[in-house]
Amino acid sequence: MRPLRDVIQEYKQAGKAIGHFNFSDSNQLKAIIDASRETGLPVIAGLSEGEREYFPFMQARALVEMYQKQGTEIYLNADHTYSSELVQRAIAAGVDSVVVDGAKLPMNENIALLSSCVAFARAAGRDVIVEGELGYIGQASKELDSLPEGVTEANLTTPEDAKAFVEATGVDCFAPAVGNVHGMLKHAAEPRLHPDRVKAIADATGVPLVLHGASGNTEDDIVACIKAGITIVHINTELRVLYRDSLRESLKSDETTPYKFLQPATAAMQAFLVHKMRLFAQQ
Repeated sequence: MRPLRDVIQEYKQAGKAIGHFNFSDSNQLKAIIDASRETGLPVIAGLSEGEREYFPFMQARALVEMYQKQGTEIYLNADHTYSSELVQRAIAAGVDSVVVDGAKLPMNENIALLSSCVAFARAAGRDVIVEGELGYIGQASKELDSLPEGVTEANLTTPEDAKAFVEATGVDCFAPAVGNVHGMLKHAAEPRLHPDRVKAIADATGVPLVLHGASGNTEDDIVACIKAGITIVHINTELRVLYRDSLRESLKSDETTPYKFLQPATAAMQAFLVHKMRLFAQQ
């Protein structure tokens, strides 16, 4: 299977994006796998700190390796990791990539955290992609009543800060704040994304860019950002909500066999993922 670094560079050069989707159990992972097989597209599956407390890396890695041997081009990511200790544990657990999230820290502390993690990854003896974040977009992948405090247009990542951050850390991929937000607003449309800012940051940094918090954003906004320089698109909340709602519908019956009431939810997630993956890859 191709190294993740090669896939990212191929997609960056082609002006396409790889789908990154979080999972908390084997049903979500199965939907991700089936979508990758249906589309023939590579996919990144992510576990946040909270998700991997429930679904440990040891189990996730074993399943991912099994699917890889069966021909699925899937990569495992340690999503939103807030300390160097947990970054090191994730790398030791065999992840293909890790997101070092110091977005709430002052820029100098964020740089220090990320630089130490990049150094550890480079010494790991295998190719681990390290992603850094600059610009706060919230942390909760859930339905929200209002925007998280500190998420404003005034706090969008600037090209100047992005360039300095990437050069200081040597990071492989960079996730800016460009109007995106983690979670989904319950009673309002998601904020508009800013593809013009994406383009300016892409030109300033030269590295693959990552769009976090894409749940609920319009397809037009997401595609515009991909054309402007986004190479990986993260979706979590939208998939969680679909899983929950589909499962609620299944459980209205008297069915007691788990695979029978789980299958409709898994199928719904697969259809959603197929659509998103094809959209991101401009198929």
